[in-house]
Amino acid sequence: MTETASTSAGTTGAQPGLKIERVFSTEGTHPYDEITWERRDVVQTNWKTGETVFEQRGVEFPDFWSVNASTIVTTKYFRGAVGTPERETGLKQLIDRVVGKYVEAGVANGYFETDTDAEVFEHEMTWLLVHQYFSFNSPVWFNVGTKSPQQVSACFILSVDDSMDSILNWYKEEGFIFKGGSGAGLNLSRIRSSKELLSSGGTASGPVSFMRGADASAGTIKSGGATRRAAKMVVLDVDHPDIEEFVETKWREEDKIRALRDAGFDMDLGGKDITSVQYQNANNSVRVTDEFMRAVEDGTEFGLRARKTGEVIETVDARQLFRKISEAAWACADPGLQYDDTINDWHTNPETGRITASNPCSEYMSLDNSSCNLASLNLLKFLKDDDTFDAELFVKATELIITAMDISICFADFPTEAIGATTRDYRQLGIGYANLGALLMAMGLGYDSDGGRSMAATITSLMTGTSYRRSAELAGIVGPYTGYARNAEAHNRVMRKHQAANDTVRTMHVADATVHKAATAEWAKVVELGKVNGFRNAQASVLAPTGTIGFMMDCDTTGIEPDFSLVKFKKLVGGGSMQIVNQTIPRALKKLGYDEEKIEAIVAYIAEHGHVVDAPGLKPEHYEVFDTAMGERALAPMGHVKMMAACQPFLSGAISKTVNLPESATVEEIEDIYLQSWKLGLKATAIYRDNCKVGQPLSDGGGKAKKDAESAGRGASEASLETKDVQVVEKVVYAPTRKRLPKSRTSRTTSFTVGGAEGYMISGAHDDGELGEIFLKLGKQGSTLAGVMDAFSIAVSIGLQYGVPLETYVSKFTNLRFEPAGLTDDPDVRMSQSIMDYIFRRLALDYMSFEQRSMLGIYSAEERQRHLETGSYEPIEETGSAAELMEDSSVGRVAEARNEPSRIETSDASAGRGASEASLETKEATIDPAASHDSEGHNERSVPATPAKTAHTSAELLEQITGHAVDSPLCMTCGTKMRPAGSCYVCEGCGSTSGCS
Repeated sequence: MTETASTSAGTTGAQPGLKIERVFSTEGTHPYDEITWERRDVVQTNWKTGETVFEQRGVEFPDFWSVNASTIVTTKYFRGAVGTPERETGLKQLIDRVVGKYVEAGVANGYFETDTDAEVFEHEMTWLLVHQYFSFNSPVWFNVGTKSPQQVSACFILSVDDSMDSILNWYKEEGFIFKGGSGAGLNLSRIRSSKELLSSGGTASGPVSFMRGADASAGTIKSGGATRRAAKMVVLDVDHPDIEEFVETKWREEDKIRALRDAGFDMDLGGKDITSVQYQNANNSVRVTDEFMRAVEDGTEFGLRARKTGEVIETVDARQLFRKISEAAWACADPGLQYDDTINDWHTNPETGRITASNPCSEYMSLDNSSCNLASLNLLKFLKDDDTFDAELFVKATELIITAMDISICFADFPTEAIGATTRDYRQLGIGYANLGALLMAMGLGYDSDGGRSMAATITSLMTGTSYRRSAELAGIVGPYTGYARNAEAHNRVMRKHQAANDTVRTMHVADATVHKAATAEWAKVVELGKVNGFRNAQASVLAPTGTIGFMMDCDTTGIEPDFSLVKFKKLVGGGSMQIVNQTIPRALKKLGYDEEKIEAIVAYIAEHGHVVDAPGLKPEHYEVFDTAMGERALAPMGHVKMMAACQPFLSGAISKTVNLPESATVEEIEDIYLQSWKLGLKATAIYRDNCKVGQPLSDGGGKAKKDAESAGRGASEASLETKDVQVVEKVVYAPTRKRLPKSRTSRTTSFTVGGAEGYMISGAHDDGELGEIFLKLGKQGSTLAGVMDAFSIAVSIGLQYGVPLETYVSKFTNLRFEPAGLTDDPDVRMSQSIMDYIFRRLALDYMSFEQRSMLGIYSAEERQRHLETGSYEPIEETGSAAELMEDSSVGRVAEARNEPSRIETSDASAGRGASEASLETKEATIDPAASHDSEGHNERSVPATPAKTAHTSAELLEQITGHAVDSPLCMTCGTKMRPAGSCYVCEGCGSTSGCS
């Protein structure tokens, strides 16, 4: 795409500038004129309260941008007060504001050979952005080209020394960064431990005590913020004498949350009592060394060192400390691990200082008091029609984007002078990508497969190799970074390490072999050009969460993540929404050799079940292609670790990603993940065990109760604690035991009419025929009545599962009198005094024995007729169990009653909050064989859903379809359930994130 005007040896400014080649845009035509634009109304509401939280009408976007993308960009990135002339009204204004500033700064700083090259650069950047090929990180869209400070960085690393001045300055600097909506990380290991003396003779407070003040500050700023929560990372070295106290901080607080919750305090996320709990606003990580990890392997002792003198003041058993770290992570997901020697072995600036910390999401690792601006490519845009990756086009886009990112440092503002100085001297960049999971699926490659890892590794290598090659070219034009001279040998050594890692990649097919060949060529240029010109940037690449910007690019998957689920929740132009099957699935099936008829059948199956297991005609060996982060075919934890290990050698920084574990995972499994991550060369690892957090509204109550029982005392699994010789006084508490329904069970659907009001009842039973759940739906009901009926169904279902006899409910609810009442269409219950009266009479007839019913005076039509004929209600003979009778019953009455096509109704268990707590989730899905089409003309197999609990995001939709809870917090802005994005969470409804992406 670009080439330098000269290749002579590089003194600063020796070359005249970049010659920009036109690749994406069309000469003589502005990128905006090539596409169709339309006006949309953006109205955003909080679905819980019904309150309109944002409204702007008539905004202009390309017709191929999704409603979700345009909504998030309008609400998050448009500047100016709504309703004033200063408010931006369309995407053109937003892109022109940002790109214009980049071009202006590029010209002013000598990046382009001629004005024509600057114009081509402007058109190429505009084309890539409007066509969603890449996006800058959020601060660029917030600030660039406005009257605000030109803040472009999302990631910050601070430093703190062992003095009160430094500690108080830490509080201040962190507060300013949070105020701007960004996040910061730092290492507290320079602060003396609580086991060391002060110069005055007293004992030091220790870093954990100072964490309390910083946590309170972050919590206060978070509660007053308008854009994003305060994201922060706190790191402590494993040889710090206070390491055990640090490891236990959040662990102890989780016990406190549990105790306060059980005592009746409001400990949910955002609850009025949660502020009494400490250390909840930071991610904690332990910085471990190779020495420590080898001691863990060998079972030897490890020394904890004084901060001032470096002498060993205490020794600990390395395995016991490692065990404690893993137990804490099991109990509350903190701390994660950062592998110090691996990080600094790939450090390009060791002569300046060691890398001691990271940003909150762990992808940016560099010098203290530094920052990094990010940009991410949409990988799916580079997939060609023949399902191969367009390496040539990817190179062209990467070198253009890395040029723009470097230009941004020329005009950027920074929150502190120290951060500004370090960033301008070392010019750290963080190019990355999104949509890897969707790309691999579309190519027919499993995420957890050698082919998938090889493809990901070669793409990552090509991206970073191209970035450093362009960095070397820029160094020949505008000079290397200021700190390069003192670090030249180390920087070039790391480049050779990247090149050597690229040489070890073993390709698996033609597609990745082509990309690998291009990457090999780029790394050869990097090494040669670097010797001559040096480099413009100390760092080039990271893999960030890409939360909000992922939605801006209409990506199916974020960062390095696999696909979240096989079904998606899509907003429609003009309002409304629809459930669709991922559009990469038909493409993947075609790539795997399936014909259109089989593809349609498989997609219809996925629409109903949310997974591919037992899909008609799908070969089992192809299941792995459709594995996802959640659901029936969820990826194994080591699948995540291996993918990170495949890509890590080709990144300047690290990877924002959390290894998700099921609730049943043991401490030993966490130990193994941490150990294998070190051996595989990762720079950092974080884990999250499902349901391990108490102080936020997550997953189902059953899981929480189970967790509480398992984690009594310290919160660890049966295998997680060593037996200790202590006397325990147990308090015996008698409590009911919940009898959960099996995942697959027999259910009965009954349509009924009471006094002219139509309704439907779905009842599910245990294997022995005992009733375990009910769901009620009334025709033409309003939202309030729907909610009341859902709540009533949940309450009854929970009671049934905890052992409340059905006859108790029948005795309480029969003979209730209220409208509608009167004649029914049920021959067994001809008259009913209310809907409740009918429901429980019908349940009694279906699930109670004759003896039980007769005590309540409830008989079937046949029994009443027998009484007239013989004087006795008793049947001559009953055959078959209740479960067998149910199997013979008419289950599909609703479809017949409504006369609707192919309506399938099933009852499933263990969905998310609400219905999940009753192990009740009802799915209604009309499978329309005639596919709809989206605005791009893509064939979409739609599944308009009317579930028991209305879904508002893909996370909630996945809960309803699969019956498995998604362990994520609720969005503080719009109330919907967020979904994981790297080591953060992102909201599909409004684009809010819980981190610094």
